[in-house]
Order: sequence, then structure tokens, then C-alpha cells
Amino acid sequence: MNAILNDALKLNVPERMQLVQDIWDSIASFPEALELTEAQRHELDRRLQAYHADPDGGIAWEELRARLLAL
Repeated sequence: MNAILNDALKLNVPERMQLVQDIWDSIASFPEALELTEAQRHELDRRLQAYHADPDGGIAWEELRARLLAL
């Protein structure tokens, strides 16, 4: 595992961000494999309620990603 991490750390920041996104996408494609703790479940519920209270209060992932990649 250390060899994989060392290889990943040799990538530049945008490449590492893309790697993280690709890994996350691979995990998210199997949501049933993720077991949430009670605290995580409460936090997700809180965030969903906040979104429903103010759906325009945030920014789209695409916009955030573009901002981060521009750094």
C-alpha cells in the first residue's frame, strides 16, 4: 500500500485530485457497500435538511471543482 501512496504523491495536484475523484466514483458506484455510523447518518440528515431549507445556498460540484483546479 505504501508503494501505491508513494506513486500517487508523485503526481501533480490536479492529477491527484482526479485520482481522488476517480477512486471516489468507484466507491460511490457501490453505495450498498458503505456502512454509515449513526453520527454520519445524522450529519447527512442535517445537511439534507439544510439543503431543503436553502437549495441555492451552495454551489454545484462542477463549479467547486473548476475553482479548485484553477488553484
